[in-house]
Amino acid sequence: MMGNPPELTQTIGLTGAVAYAGATWDWHRLHYDPAYASERRLDSPVVDGQMLGALLARQVLDHLGSGAFLRTLDFRLKSMVSVGEMVRCTAEIASSEEVDGGMLVTFSQRITVGDRSIIDGARAQVFVPAAEPGAAK
Repeated sequence: MMGNPPELTQTIGLTGAVAYAGATWDWHRLHYDPAYASERRLDSPVVDGQMLGALLARQVLDHLGSGAFLRTLDFRLKSMVSVGEMVRCTAEIASSEEVDGGMLVTFSQRITVGDRSIIDGARAQVFVPAAEPGAAK
């Protein structure tokens, strides 16, 4: 389906942060240990930035379907996200072009927490293969 993806919101809780650490083998205590975060004058553990990138990827890939392939994802964090905060991902199509075998779609994305900008100007480039003749749409 073309068009802009729907907004994606998610609260990243401590359980999700620990599961992500386990999946990526990134066991830095800053991402899951409240006491460790407190010793560093933080209110709570901090969400791993790669987890935010995974949300950006999920937003566009879920929208474009199972055949879509993420080619590139570029983003820069402007602010931290604390475990327990709700993030809001928005995206719009920046460009699309026909290429051999399908379409190359580039999205401009951002993540906010309330009024705070976390990521602005992220770019995701996704290859969407052409439907085979006679395939269900």
